[in-house]
Amino acid sequence: VLQLDPFYASIILFVGRAWDAVTDPMVGFFISKTSWTRFGRLMPWIIFSTPFAVISYFLIWFVPDISTGQVMWYLIFYCIFQTLVTCFHVPYSALTMFISREQSERDSATAYRMTVEVLGTVLGTAIQGQIVGNVVTPCIETPLFIGKTNSSVAMEELNMTHDTGLLTDTRNAYMIAAGVIGGLYILCAVILSVGVREKREASELQSDEPVSFFRGLKLVMNHGAYIKLIAGFLFTSLAFMLLEGNFALFCTYTLGFRNEFQNILLAIMLSATLTIPFWQWFLTRFGKKTAVYVGISSAIPFLILVAVLDSNLIVTYIVAIAAGISVAAAFLLPWSMLPDVIDDFKLQHPDSHSHEAIFFSFYVFFTKFASGVSLGISTLSLDFAGYQTRGCSQPSEVNFTLKMLVSAVPVGLILLGLLLFKLYPINEEKRKKNKKALQDLREESNSSSESDNTELASIV
Repeated sequence: VLQLDPFYASIILFVGRAWDAVTDPMVGFFISKTSWTRFGRLMPWIIFSTPFAVISYFLIWFVPDISTGQVMWYLIFYCIFQTLVTCFHVPYSALTMFISREQSERDSATAYRMTVEVLGTVLGTAIQGQIVGNVVTPCIETPLFIGKTNSSVAMEELNMTHDTGLLTDTRNAYMIAAGVIGGLYILCAVILSVGVREKREASELQSDEPVSFFRGLKLVMNHGAYIKLIAGFLFTSLAFMLLEGNFALFCTYTLGFRNEFQNILLAIMLSATLTIPFWQWFLTRFGKKTAVYVGISSAIPFLILVAVLDSNLIVTYIVAIAAGISVAAAFLLPWSMLPDVIDDFKLQHPDSHSHEAIFFSFYVFFTKFASGVSLGISTLSLDFAGYQTRGCSQPSEVNFTLKMLVSAVPVGLILLGLLLFKLYPINEEKRKKNKKALQDLREESNSSSESDNTELASIV
């Protein structure tokens, strides 16, 4: 729509992701230093960041009437939006630790949260797809003489022949979609702020004053269970983000289902939404590590199947549903395991508290990092293979690359992630021991506080 040079678009995305890498721990630091208010410690961040996040999101899709400086416009507002989303997402994710002490209740809250997050992804995809998709953008027949060495010539021809009226309609469609999604953002933030109350006692043991942020950061990053969980989470997330990011192109060009890919993506996300409650039941019945192995590895045979077999719409839908089931496990289980890591940390460092935001901020960072790496791998691989933007067909090298990006590479990353999860030390037996030890520690702390009050009263 903007007709910006792809090089500058890549620079905007790269700088935005780099800036995002800085803001995640920064926000975690400031939250850890935030005093409790009558709204809580986390909720003010969510409330005050929401309107500014919506404004910056809208401006990302706005085309300014300026001849120069468009790159700086989108770079600035993209970075601002990333910062404000971090101000929402880090405290929102950390709320799990502030609503209950019970591990089962935290697991249940995580299951509800991830169900609605995936449902929100479905809703956002549907809104954006339907509004923008109504503006028909025909594919471009690529001349035979155009190869991957002169794809810029093809882009020049494309821009010269682009219909101005169609461009305006597409621009307006993106603006309308941004307005609708921004309205949903505000609505959901209002529901969250009205319906959820933080409990200060849910996260903290009665102990000394919290240590400094940097010492706390060192303690957190030296916690072995946390590092192993993050590593496994990073590789499995990267696998499914590569699949999700390239599946539309794979369906369009490699499988030839140009008019079906939106429905196939919808099948993936609906399957993920509907099966999160199943994985919540599964982890309570068989344990979280078992659920990780079964849930995430179940996608492997289907990913191999879709790349090996000839184009078949029924098989593609079966693979999409199976991928959605594994996506649900990959979304839910690592987030469900994080509170267990924080409980384990508290037992090892009983005099150090208020580090929940640090744990969650780096978790959020690695989620975004996986998304950025996925985007970079996909863009560079397809560009190297000679991908033609909006082409009606693609070179055979592009089809082979797409098969690698949705099959071989995700399978390899899943296997590596599961190997790292194997090293994760908190199994069901360890989790139950930690739960009992925390209860004993809280009871001891409460009884000590009560005896001090009794002794003070007797003195008075």
